[in-house]
Amino acid sequence: MKIKAAVLREPGTPGPYAESKPLRIEEFELAPPGPGEVLVRVRAAGLCHSDLSVIDGNRPRPMPMVLGHEMAGIVQAVGHGVTDMQRGDHVVASFVPSCGVCSPCIAGRPALCEPGLASNTAGTLLSGERRLAQHGAPVNHHLGVSGFAEYATVSRRSLVRVDPELPFAEAALFGCAVITGVGAVVNTAAMPRHSSLAVIGLGGVGLAALLAGHMLDANPIVAIDLNESKLAKARELGATATVNAADPDCAEKVRELSGGGVACAFEMAGSVRALELAYRITRRGGTTVSAGLPHPQHQFSLSHVSLVAEERTIKGSYLGSCVPERDIPQYIEWYRTGRLPVDRLLSERIRLDDINAAFDRLAAGQSIRQVIEID
Repeated sequence: MKIKAAVLREPGTPGPYAESKPLRIEEFELAPPGPGEVLVRVRAAGLCHSDLSVIDGNRPRPMPMVLGHEMAGIVQAVGHGVTDMQRGDHVVASFVPSCGVCSPCIAGRPALCEPGLASNTAGTLLSGERRLAQHGAPVNHHLGVSGFAEYATVSRRSLVRVDPELPFAEAALFGCAVITGVGAVVNTAAMPRHSSLAVIGLGGVGLAALLAGHMLDANPIVAIDLNESKLAKARELGATATVNAADPDCAEKVRELSGGGVACAFEMAGSVRALELAYRITRRGGTTVSAGLPHPQHQFSLSHVSLVAEERTIKGSYLGSCVPERDIPQYIEWYRTGRLPVDRLLSERIRLDDINAAFDRLAAGQSIRQVIEID
């Protein structure tokens, strides 16, 4: 079938993107679903820093590539062997397909799926196939999803069925921003109720983590960012204190606010400096979690003696250490009961044609979560 989608052909194009247009809306051939695959009509797709990191070259990926990994839509058709989904089902995509049989999957850690990592790195679906093409030449998939498109063929192992009453723009958020941010708090850190918490980097993922801390009655909840409008948004969402990361006394102020440091500090900015700050504001015996994705060549160093003598814990968090089939329905239930108001992360609803200007806003820190709605 013929579809329209946003393709990136060359990373590192300078901004403003509204003028340079690194993403082009073009026509592609989309193959029907193969064995174990599903054809989805895309209804909403969120813009994430992980997409921006591919555009600006910080996350090298094979080109050309149709971007977009935070997606919700409706099942149109299923391939051979898919027996638990049918046409009309509403689904959310997970950006790590889980094979279910590798060692991490068997251990209950599908975010670390080995075939999933291999296929995401190669720009294919979990099957190793590419279902996108243009003029007979294959086009790469982004994280097994490629959701900046009218339709997407994806692995069944990338999809979670959701309540059809959930609006698509809100449903899409659960595929990345929510599962990553909330999962970092609930799963990776296993943060107890009434703990102290700090979040550095207040994009969609960071603010989702803040919402999770608020749900768990954390106190204090300290929000840290360079952008004053994002600090104001954090206060609206439950932060008890905010500190600008540019303040030379930032770490000292956080330690003062938290009585010597927070129990859990979350780095969501994808910056080594932010991770260093997160470690400095974590109290003795506390946990520092990083879910930001810096350039792969960036390195982090720490004091070995403080790690040992202060019994510190540093943990990485990918996909929020989640089991999507288990956690996405749970997080949606928390949202529906008012405990996790993730709809407040939505900043703009846009058209696919406006995608480059939208990435300008994301790069400038002017938006939390923009969502493309495809009617």
